[in-house]
Amino acid sequence: MSEKKQGKIVKVAGPVVVADGMTGARMYDVVRVGNLNLIGEVVELKGDTASIQVYEETTGMGPGEPVVDTEAPLSVELGPGLIESIYDGIQRPLDDLVGLEGEFMSRGSDMPGLNREKKWRFKPTVADGTEVGPGDIIGEVQETSLLLHKIMIPPGVAGKIRNIAEGDFTVTDTVALCVGPDGAETPVQLMQKCPVRSPRDIRKRFAPNRVLITGQRVVDTFFPITKGGTACVPGPFGTGKTVVQHQLAKWVDADVVVYVGCGERGNEMTDVLTEFPELKDPRSGEPLMRRSVLIANTSNMPVAAREASVYTGITIAEYFRDMGYTVALMADSTSRWAEAMREISTRLEEMPAEEGYPAYLAARIAAFYERAGRVECLGSPEREGGLSIIGAVSPPGGDLSDSVVQATLHVVKVFWSLKGELAYQRHFPAIDWLTSYSFYKQYLKGCFEDKQRGQQMEAMTVEAMGLLEQEAELLEIVRLVGAEALSPEDRLALETSRSIREDFLHQNAFHNVDTYTSMEKQFEMLKMVLHFHKQSLAAIAAGVETAEIFKLAVREDIARAKYIPEEEIEKIIKIRDTIDQQLKELQGSAVS
Repeated sequence: MSEKKQGKIVKVAGPVVVADGMTGARMYDVVRVGNLNLIGEVVELKGDTASIQVYEETTGMGPGEPVVDTEAPLSVELGPGLIESIYDGIQRPLDDLVGLEGEFMSRGSDMPGLNREKKWRFKPTVADGTEVGPGDIIGEVQETSLLLHKIMIPPGVAGKIRNIAEGDFTVTDTVALCVGPDGAETPVQLMQKCPVRSPRDIRKRFAPNRVLITGQRVVDTFFPITKGGTACVPGPFGTGKTVVQHQLAKWVDADVVVYVGCGERGNEMTDVLTEFPELKDPRSGEPLMRRSVLIANTSNMPVAAREASVYTGITIAEYFRDMGYTVALMADSTSRWAEAMREISTRLEEMPAEEGYPAYLAARIAAFYERAGRVECLGSPEREGGLSIIGAVSPPGGDLSDSVVQATLHVVKVFWSLKGELAYQRHFPAIDWLTSYSFYKQYLKGCFEDKQRGQQMEAMTVEAMGLLEQEAELLEIVRLVGAEALSPEDRLALETSRSIREDFLHQNAFHNVDTYTSMEKQFEMLKMVLHFHKQSLAAIAAGVETAEIFKLAVREDIARAKYIPEEEIEKIIKIRDTIDQQLKELQGSAVS
């Protein structure tokens, strides 16, 4: 490292360190700070003085200690070994560090993100002499039983492939040479490095018009998200944001899941770390961890690393998207990320905006969510990838007018509003159907191969939502004048709405059957509830009392339909026949 790139600390303010003598340093260069060699990043330059955000605890650090510029931006290592890994906010492998240093890792650790000793079986997919460019796939590694890792030419490299061969290699071994037009040879490894703050290049974007199935009925049926879509989950403390994120991470129809625990409680992250290895992937029956990457940055970890963890996660997610996979990124929670930005901004003495957040808060949030999308990937063969982002937001006191919530709502297309009242009633997921929305609802019918079935599902969701909205109006009348003042049809609407809420929207995340519901089962369940409503209306018209309808034994079958296993869906279809039969008997009694 050249002498001019070495400075000295002149001031320490929490995670922000000021160093002078930093002539030649650039914005967002990674630096090594102090005698402990802590990792930091240049976030402000004034002459030869640099302000640095340090990703580790700065206790005990003082003026005069050295600062060395690495002359490279904050980057992540991308290659075989990412899947099944658990990283901190700057991609240090926590499971490996535990083995090396014990339960408490030391400051200044520089263990690389990918294992340098493990060998991977590399199978080439191109021959010597092939012309390649950035993003071209040259080979494959079977990383886990669920994921085929595709080795791509890194950005900025182009030419003819030479000396490529099948074999066992570490991530730093040269698997091929790329000879440029000028004859320069660039070694190609299984691993590549990528800066985290800049989006990876793509060829073009597509409309995100394919629904991402999550197995959560309130999401898939009423407020769907698409492959390449964006969603926001705001809610006050105790409403189940983290459980919703866990459920989506477990069951979402994605090839790869990247879960970023950004500033959340340590015990919640522990639940994720202990649950994921034991969970089974619903599509393959294999452990879910074999297609997951976890990034843990708990609330007791340094605040600057929290700000970096979101970028680390999104860059890893983009890398798998570029292989042609569908990727789902869960960020829990972006409020903690924004708070980290606010703390660092305050220490840099930047002009604060609303609620003390930096003026660039909305721009940073928008830039993060804009990295989602369904895209045509760079390179050959032609392939399509998708990256969906689902971010939890924790506004103070559940106030949805909070700056972070409002900045997020400006850019996301799905809003799952968690309501405290529903959580207190033990209704989970506590997503409020009256205030939530999705701009992707129009693509719901595409979930079914049968077009007619898709159109029927779309019509049923409109009908069910209409009943729930009618219920909200009728409950106001009931509060004022009592239920006796309602017509039989309105009393039925109230009862059907209750059935939609309790028998369809309410879902038990800890029940081995109810935790996940396929689109086919969701279709049959909603059809059953609405069939009961339609047939009951006909019975009321024939003179049957609503009290008699509400006492029918079949209502117990409707309530328990959610616990019918996927392979026995025909039992739900048979409940419709039972509804017809019992209502017909009632009508016969009414006539006689």
